Amino acid sequence: MSEGKTGKHALVFIFITIFIDITGLGIIIPVAPKLIAELAHVGLSDAARYGGWLFFVYAGMQFLFAPVIGNLSDRFGRRPVLILSLVAIAIDYAITGLAPTIVWLFVARVLSGMAGASYTTAGAYIADVTPPEKRAANFGLIGAAFGLGFIVGPAIGGILGEYGTRLIGYDGAHLSSYAAAGLAFAKWILGAHGVRLPFFVSAALAFSNALYGFLVLAESLPKESRRKFEIWRANPLGALVALRRFPFVLPLCGVIVLMRIAHDSNPATWTYYTMLKFHWTTAQVGYSLMAVGAITALVYGGLTRVAIPLLGEVRAVYLGLAAAATAFAGYAFATEGWMLYAWMVVGSLAGLAAPALSAIMSKEVGPTEQGELQGAIASVGSLTSVGAPLAMSYLFAFFTSRAAPFYFPGAAFLAASLCVVLAAAVFAWVRPETTAAAAKSSQVAE
Repeated sequence: MSEGKTGKHALVFIFITIFIDITGLGIIIPVAPKLIAELAHVGLSDAARYGGWLFFVYAGMQFLFAPVIGNLSDRFGRRPVLILSLVAIAIDYAITGLAPTIVWLFVARVLSGMAGASYTTAGAYIADVTPPEKRAANFGLIGAAFGLGFIVGPAIGGILGEYGTRLIGYDGAHLSSYAAAGLAFAKWILGAHGVRLPFFVSAALAFSNALYGFLVLAESLPKESRRKFEIWRANPLGALVALRRFPFVLPLCGVIVLMRIAHDSNPATWTYYTMLKFHWTTAQVGYSLMAVGAITALVYGGLTRVAIPLLGEVRAVYLGLAAAATAFAGYAFATEGWMLYAWMVVGSLAGLAAPALSAIMSKEVGPTEQGELQGAIASVGSLTSVGAPLAMSYLFAFFTSRAAPFYFPGAAFLAASLCVVLAAAVFAWVRPETTAAAAKSSQVAE
């Protein structure tokens, strides 16, 4: 179906869908530790363990259900899958906001991980409605929405968390009887600490977008182009098996795994670390994540286009890995909260590594295998994210507990730095510059 047939609302809806998904996720990051601590009746250190398991459940569901949801959209169409996913995400946030026990948070994460796998359907929708020569630009909508959502979400979440806490402390002495009753009901909904407010806002955003899609979104996949749902094709391990066809790519995937493990120390421990060590409020955590999102967007959106051609792909990987290792070590040993912002700037250069590494790997396979390669890389990253946040959160929890041989809240970040150093060692061992030169000489000879 052409872009014109779906109307002007189609790509706008996709952009808003991704933006709201990421904004909703970003909103809850600054306040999740306090909610976990409230429901599990533990301190921030032990709350990190629960947070790691919640990340594990979320990532695991995404890994398992991304191919399932993609195949369902091939069978029933993109529109119903996208709308139902948004409704499921709204229900997830509502369950989280109302959760009376920690068990309900895990129920919500299962639902959220399954529904969040709809990114595959969003990509398929764009491919359906866009001619080949314009797909690259329209796929950029997903990246733009992701970056913008992660800038806005944490800031809103931090502010709403603070507002909810103040609302709990407000006595309402000068309110009318009706307003006082409303305040009492709001306090009952929000719980003891008022950190539940961002979850209800996220639920409202997701449900509003589902309603918007129901009213304006046209189906992009005609019935004659649909196929039967076959469970054997909805296999998350299939892409990983495909890596055996690319022997040179396998060790480079090891670099990706180590980079991803290091990266996942941020979502797993950042909020707990800053609150415990620097006593940051939810608003301060939100502002810091907003800064990370803004700097990252600048690097991916602008610097990579200039720096990688100038440096060359191999040097860009080394520079990115060096910046990441330095920044993670800086986070680990920071003694003042403002230092984290300085290390963010250094760490932003890590954004050069992934695009350059992908470009190197793409040159090792033929043009008909590019999609398969990218799918395999994505699966490696998703599978790593199942276990990495859990490991990092447990590392943080252990070194902030009484059982630790010494108190060191930055243990997860130091481990991340060491992972990046190991990634650089693996990259140097592979010597992609030598392989690239050999491939170029072979092409010239032919």
